[in-house]
Amino acid sequence: MAKRELPKHVYRQKNGLYFQRRGWPSQKFQAEFGTADFWTEYAGILSQKDRPRKVVARNFGALIDHYRKSPRYKNLKPRTGLDYDKYLDFFREIMGASNPAKMQRKDVIRLRDANAEKAYFANYSLRVLRVLMEHCVDLGWRETNPARGVPEIKTAKTEREPWPRELLDVYRAHCDLGTRERLVMELCVGTGQRIGDVLSMRWSNIENGAVWVRQSKTSKELWVPILPELQAALDVASRHSVYILTNERGTNRWSYRGASAAVRKVREQIGAWPTIFTAGATTPPVSFWRPVAVTT
Repeated sequence: MAKRELPKHVYRQKNGLYFQRRGWPSQKFQAEFGTADFWTEYAGILSQKDRPRKVVARNFGALIDHYRKSPRYKNLKPRTGLDYDKYLDFFREIMGASNPAKMQRKDVIRLRDANAEKAYFANYSLRVLRVLMEHCVDLGWRETNPARGVPEIKTAKTEREPWPRELLDVYRAHCDLGTRERLVMELCVGTGQRIGDVLSMRWSNIENGAVWVRQSKTSKELWVPILPELQAALDVASRHSVYILTNERGTNRWSYRGASAAVRKVREQIGAWPTIFTAGATTPPVSFWRPVAVTT
């Protein structure tokens, strides 16, 4: 479609048609060009000429604000959203007033390499920036995503060892039955799930001596029989909430940040920081206890 076929102030971008006029906010057309809905939409935009207009500055600060209001951000899982927030705040701090339309691939690489000594931070910030710049393209602020295709920093993968029986016994001796630290450990070990998954578990998930578990990453539902150690922890746990693991007041679920900090403190105190909560050599592997696994 040639530009002359389009009405005044309407421009074609790679992802659709936009109304773009100096002093006016850029707006993407939802209707297809030439349809009655398109002309209604176009007339509606022009009818706003006498109304006060708020022109959004095209900088990273405005881009981040717009992204946080978008379905792309709102549909993130709670834990992922918290992670993204840290990097979005980082971007706002270092380049909030900069124009994202002027960012080039070399700038993305420079930002990644500036944090090369902290590979996890560098790689995660690259992932979030890639999503943010894709949103920038969707807004019509630029035509390409400069972060797309930029490789992450390669790191040597460290194999994390599961907890042996001896270390689990030390943890249990350090945290009495009835404490949240003990309960979260027993749930992780007894079901083989990550902390984020067990924090979402409800009392209604327990049925006939087993726990129904839904994994957040795979959305698979698993049936896991309750081991004696886990049953002992459940028997003395408070039941003032629908969630098994609750905050200190027992009014809602325990936050990921709070649970991680509490567990980390115990692990540091008993010298178990490099290890993870999984079945050890003397504990039956969790997969052995999964006779039923269905994808929902």
